[in-house]
Amino acid sequence: MSSRLASFNLYSVLHPEKLGNKINFCKNAERVRDVRRTLRLLRKVWMKVGLEKLESHEGVVVRALLDSGATGLFMDTVFTKEKGFKMEKMKKPLMVKNVDGTINVGGAITHQVECNMFFKGHIERVRMDVCNLGKTEVILGMP
Repeated sequence: MSSRLASFNLYSVLHPEKLGNKINFCKNAERVRDVRRTLRLLRKVWMKVGLEKLESHEGVVVRALLDSGATGLFMDTVFTKEKGFKMEKMKKPLMVKNVDGTINVGGAITHQVECNMFFKGHIERVRMDVCNLGKTEVILGMP
Protein backbone atom coordinates (compact mmCIF):
# COMPACT_ATOMS: atom_id res chain seq x y z
CA MET A 1 0.00 0.00 0.00
CA SER A 2 1.41 3.35 -0.97
CA SER A 3 1.92 6.02 1.69
CA ARG A 4 -0.55 8.25 -0.16
CA LEU A 5 -3.34 5.70 0.26
CA ALA A 6 -2.35 4.86 3.82
CA SER A 7 -2.66 8.50 4.91
CA PHE A 8 -6.03 9.06 3.24
CA ASN A 9 -8.69 9.60 5.91
CA LEU A 10 -11.99 8.29 4.63
CA TYR A 11 -13.86 9.97 7.46
CA SER A 12 -12.43 13.48 7.13
CA VAL A 13 -15.83 14.60 5.83
CA LEU A 14 -17.11 14.23 9.38
CA HIS A 15 -15.04 17.19 10.49
CA PRO A 16 -16.76 20.31 9.06
CA GLU A 17 -14.20 22.67 10.57
CA LYS A 18 -11.66 21.30 8.07
CA LEU A 19 -13.85 22.33 5.14
CA GLY A 20 -13.41 26.05 5.73
CA ASN A 21 -16.11 28.17 4.16
CA LYS A 22 -17.23 25.59 1.62
CA ILE A 23 -20.36 24.87 3.67
CA ASN A 24 -22.45 27.40 5.55
CA PHE A 25 -23.57 26.11 8.93
CA CYS A 26 -26.44 27.82 10.71
CA LYS A 27 -27.35 26.99 14.29
CA ASN A 28 -30.96 28.13 13.83
CA ALA A 29 -31.62 26.26 10.58
CA GLU A 30 -34.78 24.18 10.20
CA ARG A 31 -34.32 20.48 10.64
CA VAL A 32 -34.31 18.79 7.25
CA ARG A 33 -34.40 15.07 6.61
CA ASP A 34 -33.77 13.63 3.19
CA VAL A 35 -36.29 10.86 2.70
CA ARG A 36 -34.34 8.54 0.50
CA ARG A 37 -36.14 5.92 -1.53
CA THR A 38 -34.91 4.07 -4.53
CA LEU A 39 -36.66 5.56 -7.54
CA ARG A 40 -37.07 2.23 -9.29
CA LEU A 41 -36.84 -0.72 -7.01
CA LEU A 42 -35.50 -3.80 -8.73
CA ARG A 43 -37.47 -5.92 -6.34
CA LYS A 44 -39.97 -4.70 -3.76
CA VAL A 45 -39.81 -6.48 -0.45
CA TRP A 46 -43.09 -6.48 1.45
CA MET A 47 -43.51 -7.78 4.99
CA LYS A 48 -46.62 -8.43 7.03
CA VAL A 49 -46.08 -6.86 10.44
CA GLY A 50 -48.35 -6.30 13.39
CA LEU A 51 -48.74 -2.85 14.89
CA GLU A 52 -50.22 -2.45 18.36
CA LYS A 53 -51.71 0.78 19.70
CA LEU A 54 -50.21 1.57 23.09
CA GLU A 55 -53.42 2.94 24.62
CA SER A 56 -55.94 0.23 23.68
CA HIS A 57 -53.55 -2.66 22.84
CA GLU A 58 -55.60 -3.12 19.67
CA GLY A 59 -53.58 -4.75 16.92
CA VAL A 60 -53.52 -4.09 13.19
CA VAL A 61 -51.78 -6.23 10.57
CA VAL A 62 -50.19 -4.17 7.82
CA ARG A 63 -48.27 -4.89 4.64
CA ALA A 64 -45.10 -2.80 5.05
CA LEU A 65 -42.53 -1.93 2.41
CA LEU A 66 -38.98 -2.75 3.47
CA ASP A 67 -36.85 0.01 1.94
CA SER A 68 -33.19 0.14 2.95
CA GLY A 69 -32.88 3.44 1.09
CA ALA A 70 -35.42 5.17 3.35
CA THR A 71 -33.98 7.12 6.27
CA GLY A 72 -36.56 6.22 8.89
CA LEU A 73 -39.84 4.56 9.77
CA PHE A 74 -42.93 6.09 8.18
CA MET A 75 -46.71 5.64 8.49
CA ASP A 76 -49.20 7.07 5.99
CA THR A 77 -51.39 9.92 7.27
CA VAL A 78 -54.66 8.47 5.94
CA PHE A 79 -53.87 5.00 7.33
CA THR A 80 -52.99 6.52 10.72
CA LYS A 81 -56.33 8.32 10.97
CA GLU A 82 -58.43 5.42 9.61
CA LYS A 83 -56.95 2.95 12.10
CA GLY A 84 -57.14 5.39 15.02
CA PHE A 85 -53.48 5.60 16.01
CA LYS A 86 -52.72 8.40 18.49
CA MET A 87 -50.63 11.05 16.77
CA GLU A 88 -48.20 13.11 18.84
CA LYS A 89 -47.37 16.59 17.59
CA MET A 90 -43.65 17.20 17.19
CA LYS A 91 -42.03 20.25 18.83
CA LYS A 92 -40.53 21.31 15.50
CA PRO A 93 -41.78 20.32 12.05
CA LEU A 94 -39.40 18.23 10.00
CA MET A 95 -38.98 19.35 6.39
CA VAL A 96 -38.85 16.41 4.01
CA LYS A 97 -36.81 16.23 0.85
CA ASN A 98 -37.18 13.52 -1.74
CA VAL A 99 -34.25 11.59 -3.15
CA ASP A 100 -34.11 13.99 -6.14
CA GLY A 101 -33.73 16.99 -3.80
CA THR A 102 -37.26 18.38 -4.26
CA ILE A 103 -39.49 19.24 -1.30
CA ASN A 104 -42.07 16.51 -0.61
CA VAL A 105 -45.57 17.57 -1.78
CA GLY A 106 -47.04 16.30 1.50
CA GLY A 107 -45.22 19.09 3.33
CA ALA A 108 -43.36 18.91 6.61
CA ILE A 109 -43.72 16.04 9.05
CA THR A 110 -45.57 17.42 12.05
CA HIS A 111 -46.68 14.26 13.88
CA GLN A 112 -45.32 10.91 15.03
CA VAL A 113 -46.91 7.67 16.18
CA GLU A 114 -45.47 5.44 18.87
CA CYS A 115 -46.55 1.80 18.75
CA ASN A 116 -45.35 -1.76 19.24
CA MET A 117 -44.31 -3.60 16.10
CA PHE A 118 -44.43 -7.39 15.88
CA PHE A 119 -42.63 -9.58 13.35
CA LYS A 120 -42.11 -13.35 13.68
CA GLY A 121 -42.01 -13.36 17.47
CA HIS A 122 -39.95 -10.18 17.76
CA ILE A 123 -41.53 -7.17 19.49
CA GLU A 124 -40.11 -3.66 19.35
CA ARG A 125 -41.47 -0.26 20.37
CA VAL A 126 -41.06 2.11 17.43
CA ARG A 127 -41.71 5.75 16.67
CA MET A 128 -42.89 6.40 13.11
CA ASP A 129 -43.05 9.71 11.30
CA VAL A 130 -46.52 10.37 9.85
CA CYS A 131 -46.54 11.63 6.27
CA ASN A 132 -48.20 11.16 2.90
CA LEU A 133 -47.07 7.81 1.44
CA GLY A 134 -49.73 7.39 -1.23
CA LYS A 135 -50.77 3.76 -1.61
CA THR A 136 -48.11 2.49 0.82
CA GLU A 137 -49.27 2.27 4.45
CA VAL A 138 -45.93 1.76 6.20
CA ILE A 139 -42.30 2.07 5.10
CA LEU A 140 -39.59 0.41 7.18
CA GLY A 141 -36.27 2.09 6.48
CA MET A 142 -33.06 2.54 8.40
CA PRO A 143 -33.74 4.90 11.34
